[in-house]
Amino acid sequence: MGPYLSQPKRDKATTTGSGKSVIFAASEMQGWRNTMEDAHIHKPDIVQDVSVFGVFDGHGGKEVAQFVEKHFVEELMKNKNFKDQKFEEALKETFLRMDELLLTPEGQKELNTYKATDTDESYAGCTANVALIHKNTLYVANAGDSRSVLCRNNSNYDMSVDHKPDNPEEKSRIERAGGFVSDGRVNGNLNLSRALGDLEYKRDNKLRANEQLIIALPDVKKVELGPQDKFILMGCDGVFETLNHQELLKQVNSTLGQSQVTEELLRKAAEDLLDQLLAPDTSQGTGCDNMTTVLVYLKR
Repeated sequence: MGPYLSQPKRDKATTTGSGKSVIFAASEMQGWRNTMEDAHIHKPDIVQDVSVFGVFDGHGGKEVAQFVEKHFVEELMKNKNFKDQKFEEALKETFLRMDELLLTPEGQKELNTYKATDTDESYAGCTANVALIHKNTLYVANAGDSRSVLCRNNSNYDMSVDHKPDNPEEKSRIERAGGFVSDGRVNGNLNLSRALGDLEYKRDNKLRANEQLIIALPDVKKVELGPQDKFILMGCDGVFETLNHQELLKQVNSTLGQSQVTEELLRKAAEDLLDQLLAPDTSQGTGCDNMTTVLVYLKR
């Protein structure tokens, strides 16, 4: 059995909702893959004037993505910097906190309940791309290759950069940690240089958490939102394989049109986007991944 089904699973799990300053639609589709390993969060108004959305693309199993989906917002809200409205630091600390929790006996036990196979140890991990909106400020924290793109003046304003092992900064850290990059992969295996989980790459006790072969530390980008900003498109890497950012935004805008944006219209935009991105067959390899998108419309 290869990684693909004989026919894609096109049915979608879609959630919509709204908060004081946002309307959202989050949609996921298994597609051609044998299993679904994506997870996501959509939490408007977790406290006054703060909304949080996130995409977690699992690899090596779904368990770490599901663990992060369950615990991220709860841990963020406990964070002292979050309570002090120091959101950049709070996001970084919460990413690192996910790995800390995964290492506890309770965390390991919980991972086992999510696993598809009954092996003792989990070799799973996940990307994490999290958008936090506080009043008119957008923060995006990213580890891995899921992305957030802001639709600004109907053009793409990219809020994250992929972490790939070939990036010079990433490669030099991997080599300092005693690893190597081959064929764009860490130690010839993982094609990401930052992720949550993947604990077997984080075991060198002589190194700090941000010095390991794979690190959970995110980059955080911050931008002030204004009337020129319409929506945020978030997605796992499967969403970004076939169309460029401008084309993706154009597709969403063509569904939204000039009408009043509602939850139902946003649902249609998210689901239509996934349908368009799904490959007709697996011969090219693109458009065949699990796909998750979160569309966050900014009420202005």
